[in-house]
Amino acid sequence: MISTALTLLLVLIGLSIPVGAALGVLGLILDPLFSMLPLSRAIGEISWSSNNEFLLVAIPLFIMLGEVLLRAGFAERMYGAMSLWLSWLPGGLMHANIGASTLFSATSGSSVATAATVGTVAIPQIRKYGYNEPLFLGSLAAGGTLGILIPPSINLVIYGVLTNSSVPKLYLAGIIPGFAMAALFMLTVVIACVAKPSWGGKKIHATWGQRFASLVHLAPPMGIFFLVVGSIYAGLATPTEAAALGVLGAFILAAWFRRLNWSMLREVLEGTMRSTAMIMLIVIAASFLNFVMSATGLTDALTQSITGLGLSPGWMLLIVVVFYLVLGCFMETLSMMITTIPIVAPIMIGLGYDPIWLGIVIIVLVEAALITPPVGLNLFVVQSLRKSGSMSAVIVGSLPFVLAMFVMLALLAFWPDLALWLPRAFG
Repeated sequence: MISTALTLLLVLIGLSIPVGAALGVLGLILDPLFSMLPLSRAIGEISWSSNNEFLLVAIPLFIMLGEVLLRAGFAERMYGAMSLWLSWLPGGLMHANIGASTLFSATSGSSVATAATVGTVAIPQIRKYGYNEPLFLGSLAAGGTLGILIPPSINLVIYGVLTNSSVPKLYLAGIIPGFAMAALFMLTVVIACVAKPSWGGKKIHATWGQRFASLVHLAPPMGIFFLVVGSIYAGLATPTEAAALGVLGAFILAAWFRRLNWSMLREVLEGTMRSTAMIMLIVIAASFLNFVMSATGLTDALTQSITGLGLSPGWMLLIVVVFYLVLGCFMETLSMMITTIPIVAPIMIGLGYDPIWLGIVIIVLVEAALITPPVGLNLFVVQSLRKSGSMSAVIVGSLPFVLAMFVMLALLAFWPDLALWLPRAFG
């Protein structure tokens, strides 16, 4: 049963069928093969129940928040400010790539939106200042992954829904690892550019007056971040309500800077609907597949086969890490989470792992999936922004940052308080 399901999944993905459709089709195939009952008749009820969750309303709101910030042009000004403050480091604007991605991800909650937004502004600077192209592109792809770890994060909301975990605690747990990850990415750039000074491009000189004057461009995204996250921890709003406050704040800022018009509003609504429809299709398809797997006993078979190995918690964690790294090479991140977490999370929590800590570890592994070939979504996003050149440059440039993610996983394994201190202190 397990081998049949895995084979069918690999075949469907190998046929380049969209992942949401592939998961739904797999459920429809497994139904008549292993069930005596017509499980497919429950699709309507599952579609309703899987979307009838208050927390899920936060997803389109966070998507809209990122769309407004993107269309209002805040990213370009924010990148310019970051370049003035971080250009003195070895690697110059590559640190601005990571810094701007960190700040933008703290407001948009989306990796793809972060990579696309910062990349649009940054890529023209490669030839202008003579940077090593693969490393520069890799910093953009890696910086974009921070969008799913630093709160507010759509993926953390999904994990919270799937495991009945507290989203505010998950947001608290993601803050220190998120900014630590950004620091590790910057350290990776420094090491590379110290070893090869020519990779760091021409120096950008800025006065302290210019730097302090640029702080006004960092204020809008920082204000949105504190509005969203602060309202949650002040007890004024739920994550969904905080997302709505963030959207309202973004629209007010766009109007203040005279960027709000009918054309921009139409683009925001179109982008929000497109992304939301894609995500919810994956949620519905994966929910139906999980239902079929549970009804046919496939979930229990998988769980028993894994627990029957009698492995220690440490070895089990290593298997989970390898499992997600391999699966991330073939599956889109959101569908991977929705499909696997209902199986993986109960096993790991049963072995004594904290569900909040486990959520952060899984998100880091999902981040790695975003920049590992052949289905690394951020790789394709960054490549699509280039006017020429092969995909191999983006892939090669991303590899050092994958190693930085491994370092982050090791730090989380040896020091769980890296993720758990804030939830324990403020939760």
